[in-house]
Amino acid sequence: MLATLLCLALTCGARGAQDEVSLFDHKGRATAYINKDTDIYVWDGKPVAYLVKDNSSTFDIYGFNGKHLGWFTHGIIYDNEGNAVGGTKDAFSSSTELEPLKGLKKLRSLKDLQELRPLKPRFTLFRKTWSDVPLGVFLRKGVDPGWCVAPAGTGENVHPLR
Repeated sequence: MLATLLCLALTCGARGAQDEVSLFDHKGRATAYINKDTDIYVWDGKPVAYLVKDNSSTFDIYGFNGKHLGWFTHGIIYDNEGNAVGGTKDAFSSSTELEPLKGLKKLRSLKDLQELRPLKPRFTLFRKTWSDVPLGVFLRKGVDPGWCVAPAGTGENVHPLR
């Protein structure tokens, strides 16, 4: 566990006083965070997923429903197709919005049996393009696979990745 936290700290940059790493969506909005136990909560306090260290500097992201959602590497969350879905503040080349107050943490679910993960794209194949799926929707698939994709093409500015 200590090695995982150390790796997260090195991967994500400085950690907050509460030992949590904030995650931002493609518009630079605080959407979720990773706690010290490597569980991922959406901003309202609902636990939706968790990280599992693989043999490299990458973490697999699993939903509490056992579904493999994607990967977390170098501060960026990628979906199973290799598209960026969100990231830490350090992963953005522009500024992010101020973080609002977080909701109270809710009790996390028991972890279901993990499905087999898909083949991970080679790091060079991870894209610097954004997924059509917003970070909040992507993460909530870890507790409810029925979440649908919000309509794309709102014309709003998108923050570029480094």
